[in-house]
Amino acid sequence: MPLNLHTFTFNAFSENTYLVWDENKIGVAIDPGMMTREEEHSFRSFLTENEIQLQRVWLTHCHIDHIMGLDYIHRNYGILAEAHALDQVNVERSPLVAEMYGLPYSEGPAPQYVLEPGNLSHAGIACEVRFTPGHSPGHVVFYFEKEGWLLAGDTLFQGSIGRTDLPGGDFATLEKSIRNELYTLPNETRVYSGHGPATTIEFEKNANPFVRP
Repeated sequence: MPLNLHTFTFNAFSENTYLVWDENKIGVAIDPGMMTREEEHSFRSFLTENEIQLQRVWLTHCHIDHIMGLDYIHRNYGILAEAHALDQVNVERSPLVAEMYGLPYSEGPAPQYVLEPGNLSHAGIACEVRFTPGHSPGHVVFYFEKEGWLLAGDTLFQGSIGRTDLPGGDFATLEKSIRNELYTLPNETRVYSGHGPATTIEFEKNANPFVRP
């Protein structure tokens, strides 16, 4: 049976949080960025109304806008997020970043740094992890081949790419990641980014001004 996908847009950075669930209502959250009580309520209400049992949290990377909901999820669901080890530095830096931006941030348990390139699955949810540094040192993306989805985090946006001027960012590295790991996917692959609307691999290969095939 096909998987289901829902998009939330949370926090001061308009970050896209994704929820994927299977036919048995087992769910995985990707990049939970809820910042306010209202956003937490929106997330919890959607799970309740759709009878989804949240069991895992996967992170494309650990910039603060993508991890603001980790403490809430751990306190309410007992789940530790999973991330790539090279992004540990961004978790450690998050309290300082929150202070710098004047944002509320509740620091919970650190993620488990266990994500590596290769196949990843839980219950009926299966995808491929691809290592895509450049926006951050430990950035990964999740490719759902059967569904034709790419949950791309902040690598590739509609008509744009992730910032490379943050600590650990590098344009040449991101460019290589996009060319080798994203543009090699089927053209019809639908790209769900960390910010903004969805796009496709074909559209970005033809129109993205920052990285050409």
